Amino acid sequence: MMSLHSNPLFTRLSDAERILVAGAGGGFDIYSGLPVALALLHQGKQVYLANLSFSALGGLPLDDWVAPDLAAITPGSALHQSYFPERTLAQWLHRNDYPSTVYAFPQTGVRPLRTAYQALTELHRIDAVVLVDGGTDILMRGDEAGLGTPEEDLASVAALAALDGIPTRLVVSIGFGVDAYHGVNHTQVLENIAALERGGAYLGAFSIPRATREGALYLDAVAHAQRHTPQHPSIVNGSIAAAVRGSFGDVQFTDRTRGSELFVNPLMSLCFAFDLPGLAARCLYLDRIEDTYLIRQVHSRIAEFRESVVTRPPHSFPH
Repeated sequence: MMSLHSNPLFTRLSDAERILVAGAGGGFDIYSGLPVALALLHQGKQVYLANLSFSALGGLPLDDWVAPDLAAITPGSALHQSYFPERTLAQWLHRNDYPSTVYAFPQTGVRPLRTAYQALTELHRIDAVVLVDGGTDILMRGDEAGLGTPEEDLASVAALAALDGIPTRLVVSIGFGVDAYHGVNHTQVLENIAALERGGAYLGAFSIPRATREGALYLDAVAHAQRHTPQHPSIVNGSIAAAVRGSFGDVQFTDRTRGSELFVNPLMSLCFAFDLPGLAARCLYLDRIEDTYLIRQVHSRIAEFRESVVTRPPHSFPH
């Protein structure tokens, strides 16, 4: 039993030496894992970064491919592409004297994604994985009123759930509330977290204060990404960063949210941590996507499941 003054996530990672922090849902998700990754680096751990990518990886030269469906992105990768979060992050890491390779997985089904994860974890002898979601739809088990955009998130969960040779596999969700735009009912998110607590899979939550070294660096990384991807900045990380800065309410930082009313608040800067196998065990459709090879198969299998399930009615917050 841990002491209250200990952080359960970092306690679980205390014996790990080579840790992979990976973005679960594509886009800028890996940025959501930066505070945890930087904290581990500052402890002297060997930390590797990876992301399920929405970038155009198909045009990368052969030398950039470490294994099938696994590319190593550096600060000089594909400079002609304007949207490339993995490269933008690699450039920020290099500018700040951190290891600057960010691995990228193309959008695939569970089977090839698992093979790519296996190759990466064997390459660096990984003994712990932290899978990070910017948002909360990774916590949806399938019978909620709305699932958000779970396809990439749960493909990542399924890929890692079977890699039981890795001693420690964890999930971090940050950005509570940002998935409301995609139909997630956050009362049901809290209900799911309570169920994960009862099952022993919830490891608690902690905030990212801007007064910490990692909080300040995260804000700098997000600002750097916004400057270098002005046409498509991350709404999720922009919202989280605004919450870390102490902003509140309808904080507009990109034209992409024009016409939408945002609700930036302190809960968005909380990291909710979970045991990955325990989280995976609660997903009602994980077995249906297990044998997929293409991301569109994951989409269709989840859609078929949704047609067969009776959903839980959504509830509003009572206070």
